[in-house]
Amino acid sequence: DKMAARRLETLAGHVAGVPQHGSPAGSPLHGETMSRASHLGMESASAHSHKDSVPVPNFPSKRQEVLRWNGWGYKDSSFLLNAKGLATFKGERYPISGVVMPHLREWMEKELSIDMTDESPAQPALPAIAPPTLNAAFIKDIEGHHGGVSDAAEDRVFRSHGHTCQEVYTLRHLTPGRVPDLVVFPECHAHVEAIVAAAVKHNVVVIPFGGGTTVTGAVQCPPTEKRMIVSLDTSKMNRILWVDLDNMLVRLEAGIVGSQLEDTLAKYGVCTGHEPDSMEFSTVGGWVATRASGMKKNIYGNMEDLLISVRFVTPTGTLEKSCQVPRISAGPDIHEFVLGSEGTLGVVTEVTMKIKALPQVRQFGSVVFPSFTEGVAAMHEIARARCAPASIRLMDNMQFQFAHALKPEATSLLASFIDKCKTFYVTKIKGFDQTQLAVATLLFEGTAADVAQQQQRVYAIAQSHGGLLAGEENGRRGYTLTFVIAYLRDLGFEYKYLGESFETSVPWSKLENLCRNVKDRIVRECKALGVKGMPMASCRVTQTYDSGACVYFYFGFLYKGLADPLGAFHHVEVAARDEVIANGGSISHHHGVGKIRRRWVQETLSPHGVTMLRAVKKAIDPTNIFANGNLLP
Repeated sequence: DKMAARRLETLAGHVAGVPQHGSPAGSPLHGETMSRASHLGMESASAHSHKDSVPVPNFPSKRQEVLRWNGWGYKDSSFLLNAKGLATFKGERYPISGVVMPHLREWMEKELSIDMTDESPAQPALPAIAPPTLNAAFIKDIEGHHGGVSDAAEDRVFRSHGHTCQEVYTLRHLTPGRVPDLVVFPECHAHVEAIVAAAVKHNVVVIPFGGGTTVTGAVQCPPTEKRMIVSLDTSKMNRILWVDLDNMLVRLEAGIVGSQLEDTLAKYGVCTGHEPDSMEFSTVGGWVATRASGMKKNIYGNMEDLLISVRFVTPTGTLEKSCQVPRISAGPDIHEFVLGSEGTLGVVTEVTMKIKALPQVRQFGSVVFPSFTEGVAAMHEIARARCAPASIRLMDNMQFQFAHALKPEATSLLASFIDKCKTFYVTKIKGFDQTQLAVATLLFEGTAADVAQQQQRVYAIAQSHGGLLAGEENGRRGYTLTFVIAYLRDLGFEYKYLGESFETSVPWSKLENLCRNVKDRIVRECKALGVKGMPMASCRVTQTYDSGACVYFYFGFLYKGLADPLGAFHHVEVAARDEVIANGGSISHHHGVGKIRRRWVQETLSPHGVTMLRAVKKAIDPTNIFANGNLLP
């Protein structure tokens, strides 16, 4: 293109010693050379060749061979009851694998009112679904511009859903509605351009699909859509194109899965540091499209902080800035049209992100507070002092009790005795009420000196708010349990229990009231619907800022005896989000909007804000090729 031609002309002039565009031979520009870029045996950072790129392992095209089609995660990993009726975790992938948790069943029966003899097994196989609507001319036009296609029912259904409670319940017990007609696997940016151009030409709908971990209904097909729907699966776009160690940047294809990305970068001593709860399955493109946040954002930043450049294919052309610089003042930032766009405007194909050197030290910690109030006050002061560790998360009492129920059986009499002594010290000597206390888990990363200094400051603040240091092992357990929590919901499904999580961001001054009122609203709505037993309503503070924090809510209830379980669940979920907004919270912190939060978008952004979004949509996608129905009310 013209820009590239001008650059080549200028660089050629430097090499030849010839002034370009009026630049005198004696000027600083003359004879200037590009700084050394250190690459992992790859092309120059200014090139876009894939010749020396590094492929990152990814899931097979038939993901259902490895992953559960009607639940969370890997097929070989799950919570279950062993022959003795005690909870354990099947598989070998996680630290908790093979561990017996002698208190979990008792806790679920007592606190969640679950009868673990009253099973509700999932349907054993996928029910029959409608045959695909195929546009033969489109399929012919994309020949040679992909790495495979599939219209098999299993492949189409797998890409028709994310992981909301409603979606998983439907897969377990009902027949899925509208699903994609064809799954297409592009292998590079050029393939995506060709596929989108063909979709425009033949009026075919495109829904991008990354890791499928969405909890907002974002990849669901609109039920009334009559056109052919293509699920554009980015899993074969899984290369690291280059790494620039001078400028600490990495260029990635959008289909790379988070955990595999970090494992590959670690071999070269760097990382992105972006660790969402879903990092085993979510992709780089999905992080951008949802404006994601990770558990270690205090050091590494949220996705908007990590993003330097993005390639974005729309129905009217490809969007990309011409330079990759740390900051630019050139009008409104076009990245803001891409971040959080949720597949409504186009497809993310390539991303340039910031990287950092791997931390020299990685150390966990934990603190027990007399109550949630003291814990929140400590987190607020730590945020205000700008000394927050990579991750600091505060569990309310119900989550503490839940985490305690997940503890493995004692490996010896001595270990059991030590646990009892710790409990005695906290409750009897220090006087903490076990029904009120809250626990913070922490992760420190950096140099040994930095971590030591940070620990000193953080723990001093925690102790000034009545906190007791609870050790590294509890912090490690709390952090790693994050990656198996979603499997617990599947265990609940087995016994007629519906559960979900959602998040918000809220100012510090409103945080405690919001937490209390939302939990109370969930309980009241469940009782009004005739839910048996006590619903679960709990929260944790997960990411902190100068002016507020992110709060995660977990809720669930027994649906036994309810005529319409999904209708009841939807009612409670809407009421909870209404309460969040009434108490000064946002509709989302990092999960995005999708379809389930659209009703609050206009109230959040204002009617004029929605008008602006619609104007962009009309200009970029006038025939609604990216018709997933997300975001816009």
